[in-house]
Amino acid sequence: MRAAVSLGIVAVICALLVVVTPPAWALWIKALHVVAVISWMAGMLYLPRLFVYHCGVVPGSEASETFKVMERKLLRAIINPAMVVAWIAGLWLAWTSFRFQGGWLHAKLALVLVLSGLHGYYSAAVRAFAENRNLKSARFWRVMNEAPAVIMVIVVILVVVKPF
Repeated sequence: MRAAVSLGIVAVICALLVVVTPPAWALWIKALHVVAVISWMAGMLYLPRLFVYHCGVVPGSEASETFKVMERKLLRAIINPAMVVAWIAGLWLAWTSFRFQGGWLHAKLALVLVLSGLHGYYSAAVRAFAENRNLKSARFWRVMNEAPAVIMVIVVILVVVKPF
């Protein structure tokens, strides 16, 4: 339900941006998009690293409780808002600059959807750790730490090179 409401809010904001925002703001919105993506990726790269360290402590211990706070704050204060801003600004740019045309843009959007799904998976992991029910190993989280980096590299190549 929260996801549906969030998507609805994003859709309304994007529609308003298309109708209300003057084209002169394009460079400012692009800068906002870049900052939001950097923030989102920083969080997406750091959160699974926290999971790796969290796996190494006893559930319920003082260290475990500290990791829970760090994970929750990182997700709620940085990762979630950054993703929303990245999506809103990115969709505005995709529409106003490219009219959603181009194979590279479609591939980028598909990868950003995958990254958003990974974001949801990490959110569920934050809840699992908070409830002391993580079943994944530190090694698993080390591997998962690489997924956002791989997606990021491919997206940057698509945006800069526009190979198709």
